[in-house]
Amino acid sequence: MPPGGSNRLLTPEEVAEWLKVSEITVRNKYRAWGLKPQKVGRLLRFRERDIVAYLDENYG
Repeated sequence: MPPGGSNRLLTPEEVAEWLKVSEITVRNKYRAWGLKPQKVGRLLRFRERDIVAYLDENYG
């Protein structure tokens, strides 16, 4: 994986599993966390690199 993560799109469920929180928490908190979703139709997706950047800024 390149530094900073990839452009791979993750579902809210995948993000929740990665962060060890519930999917509902991801859906309710992504704005407060500063994560910008990528809309695919009506579905939310998150770029892996954005999650990595969030973790580095807040917990790294």
